[in-house]
Amino acid sequence: MNNRIFTTPFANVYPYYIAKAEKKGRTKTEVDTVICWLTGYEQQSLERQIDNGCDFETFFAQAPAINPNASKITGVICGYRVEDIEDKLMQKIRYLDKLIDELAKGKAMEKILRK
Repeated sequence: MNNRIFTTPFANVYPYYIAKAEKKGRTKTEVDTVICWLTGYEQQSLERQIDNGCDFETFFAQAPAINPNASKITGVICGYRVEDIEDKLMQKIRYLDKLIDELAKGKAMEKILRK
């Protein structure tokens, strides 16, 4: 099962993550912090991935290290329980969606980053 989101350029969705967060009083820096926490990218390598226009599949395939605490991300996003998603790539994408959601809902950064 190949999902359209897998081949969507990450750079196409990234502005929506920022817009969603900023609409709720959060910042681009906080969005980047959340993305870097999940993927292990440094700010510079994150920006490079965005500039290169890589798709979600490549973005996650090249991620230095998915945070070991990512498994602590639970709940429902787009009608699916993130912890029950079997496709690992889709699960990582939904983890990111969930983190952005939590950011937009005003959750404390410490809680979002599962500290």
